[in-house]
Amino acid sequence: MSEAVAKAIDYMFEKQKLHRIMANYMPSNERSARLLHKLGFVVEGCAKKYLLINGRWEDHILSSLTNENWVS
Repeated sequence: MSEAVAKAIDYMFEKQKLHRIMANYMPSNERSARLLHKLGFVVEGCAKKYLLINGRWEDHILSSLTNENWVS
């Protein structure tokens, strides 16, 4: 998964010229948290009752990664 997400990040920053990517995950999803941290994402906050999943409103951790080499 790490390799696939890293390639997606490269594509979005290099080909699509994005400056910022966001990724959200449920607080209980420790694997996603570790993966995003490993790839350089930083936690920005928590969205309470963000998505309705299986009939329950679930909180999500909000994280982002910015392209420090961005040029227009």
